[in-house]
Amino acid sequence: MALSTLDFQQARIKQVLFKSRLRSVLYGVREADAALFSLAENPFGQWLATVVKPHYNTRPEVRAMEQNLQATLQAGQALVTQYQRGQIEEARTGLSTVNTYADQMEELLQSLEKAVVA
Repeated sequence: MALSTLDFQQARIKQVLFKSRLRSVLYGVREADAALFSLAENPFGQWLATVVKPHYNTRPEVRAMEQNLQATLQAGQALVTQYQRGQIEEARTGLSTVNTYADQMEELLQSLEKAVVA
């Protein structure tokens, strides 16, 4: 199964969804739950596991995406911990770290997309 441009667009939406959920926690709109930081329950992680890895696991971008996602989830969890400890402004400022990971993920997505989409 070849990935399509639509698959990559959906993956990008999944990234934005995570950032939006994290931001809503750090701005007091919703409570954090463990699923937000679970690789297995993360929509992007699920996409990697079920759509990408079965067909493209040998591509270096795939392993790099998985590592990047894990780092993103850990960074997000650390920000929520800061927020819960009352370090609200520091946690919100730390969103720039998550954005840096998102930028790196975008580069990986572009590289894989260029390689596999005809």
